[in-house]
Amino acid sequence: MTKEDDDVRYRRLGRCGLEVSEVALGTWLTHGGDAPADVAIDVTRRAHELGVNLFDTANVYPHGDEGDAERVLGRALAPLARETYIVATKVCAPMGPTPLERGLSRKHIVGQVDGSLRRLGMDYIDLYQCHRFDPDTPVEETASTMTDLVRSGKILYWGVSEWDPAQLHHLVKLCREVGLAIPVSNQLRYSALWRAPEQRALASCADLGVGVLAYSPLADGVLTGKYRPATEPQPGTRAAGPNWQWMAKQYFKSGVLEAAQDFRDVAETAGVSPARLALAWCLRRQAVSGVVVGASRLTQLEDNVLASGTRLDSDVIGKIDDALRPVQMA
Repeated sequence: MTKEDDDVRYRRLGRCGLEVSEVALGTWLTHGGDAPADVAIDVTRRAHELGVNLFDTANVYPHGDEGDAERVLGRALAPLARETYIVATKVCAPMGPTPLERGLSRKHIVGQVDGSLRRLGMDYIDLYQCHRFDPDTPVEETASTMTDLVRSGKILYWGVSEWDPAQLHHLVKLCREVGLAIPVSNQLRYSALWRAPEQRALASCADLGVGVLAYSPLADGVLTGKYRPATEPQPGTRAAGPNWQWMAKQYFKSGVLEAAQDFRDVAETAGVSPARLALAWCLRRQAVSGVVVGASRLTQLEDNVLASGTRLDSDVIGKIDDALRPVQMA
């Protein structure tokens, strides 16, 4: 493993002009959620000090208090120079019980972009993302609405999240053919444990010129090694919460937590934290423009940022594959 300095590195987001930090700060469980607001604000501003320039949120964060993540993020960024950071938020998930309060229809997008701008306290959103694919709305309607928002100045770029290669290819082809704003990014769940995007999605995004923002690069914390085999999750960890039974079904099964301990051993031998190793593993892919991490403590953030610019030797990559190949998820 090599790292020449502690500076954050930047990459182009696909083929657009944005240069995004290799490590981005997400807000899913922290801003307005598990972390007190003052802590989330401190972490955000420290990230900016360290060179992080991409801050990712969504109108629906956190569940039960939808919109609070945007409010806290807006407060955190308010004193900072607007030209020094990128705000990415999302639309599609339900914001209420009625059919009109969800999806990617023109009505829902137009209403939600104004709501996000109010909560963030900003004049424009840098990157507006379709949180998921909406099978009930024609992509032409969604793409033309996003193009209108770009032309109006309410958003600068738009992207998607968890769109499969066929959906993304159809969208980009349509936008090119009829002169609509082309999406610049696709958020994909990707980690050394969750490798489904390697089958087709990473190559497809690269071919289309769409940058990949990898979320859950630590496999929901499993790759840090904090969850020990045959033991209950420690109080205060995500898996110990009452609404996280799905983690047990997905990760707490034969071999997975044992493999995570082997991954932790690889990191220890390499002289880095498991988190830093996991993030650097994702960033070794050219198609990945950045990894989106959550941090509820300054020390956690500062360690994660060190992954930027870290290059993995082939023997380290081989040891990671040996440890996780038997249990990797696709």
